[in-house]
Amino acid sequence: MDLQAKLAELHKRTVDHREVLLTEEAAKTALVMPFIQMLGYDVFNPKEVIPEYTADVGTKKGEKVDYAICDDGKIRILVECKPASAPLNINHASQLFRYFSVTDARLAILTNGVVYQFYSDVETPNRMDQKPFFTCSVDAIKPGDIRTIEKFTKQSFDIDKIVQEAGLLKLQSLLRIELEREIAEPSEEFVRMMAARVQDGRITAQVRDTFGKLIVSTFTAIIRDSVNSRLSTALNAAAPADETGAEAALGSEEEVVTTPEEISGFHIVQAIAARLVKPGRVVMRDAKSYCAILLDDNNRKTIARLHFNGVATKYVGTFVDKAEERHRIGDLTEIYQLTKQIEGRILELEGKG
Repeated sequence: MDLQAKLAELHKRTVDHREVLLTEEAAKTALVMPFIQMLGYDVFNPKEVIPEYTADVGTKKGEKVDYAICDDGKIRILVECKPASAPLNINHASQLFRYFSVTDARLAILTNGVVYQFYSDVETPNRMDQKPFFTCSVDAIKPGDIRTIEKFTKQSFDIDKIVQEAGLLKLQSLLRIELEREIAEPSEEFVRMMAARVQDGRITAQVRDTFGKLIVSTFTAIIRDSVNSRLSTALNAAAPADETGAEAALGSEEEVVTTPEEISGFHIVQAIAARLVKPGRVVMRDAKSYCAILLDDNNRKTIARLHFNGVATKYVGTFVDKAEERHRIGDLTEIYQLTKQIEGRILELEGKG
């Protein structure tokens, strides 16, 4: 089975089970160990994968990192795990920072079984960077992620090449973050630069405001058109020549594409809602601009909205009465932080709020 097929299998396992993996041990057994196996390491061979690895660091005695992955008798990768429902942050990586400087490892992974953050020593040798050079989410794998993950497999592992590329990946990641910010909320500098390129005269406050809104809508249109163009190309390539009438009918409608991220986000909201109502009552209804999650398939009973379309920055909308509040999220596990708002909305819809 190739890496892409293994990731697809792991994706299904993640979507099916992560809602009940509320402890670190459960996430390790159900999600992280299969991920390590997918990379080609034998999790049952202590010469390759050491669980609960201990290395005393200074005054810190007996602290453990969840896994140490070895090759040729040397520790290559350190892995620290958290519960599947816990969003990751740098505070979770304290053991990794300490162990990084006293082992041979130059690669560290912080994960909750769903999101994997890869760290190295790009900035200062033998000192783990504060920010990951690569992050992927198993419930929303991109084609580029597969190519990067393949470099961490036992068969392809070359630490010098990985560290060399880590610097480029880190710069690419930082550029992506900045571009996402400009797409979602264009800065004054960016607005001025674009306005000056297409319009003569003084850039007044009104001009800045107008161009700021136009830039957001234009970015959205560019991305949407690009997606639709690829879909159209795929449909034309796959359909037999005598089905041109069906193709024309498809092309005449506005495409609504339900993405894997939207499906995964729906499952998280459904899992949260399951504490109060039967899961079957929570349904997803996708639209062009957002994905609605409804109670009883009633568009007057919106539990939440997933604003994942158009731009890379993702928002989750929660409701009180008819007022929607949008929450920016970095990865899908952060939806769990909105449990209070989601449960409050369900109680409101059920007349119990």
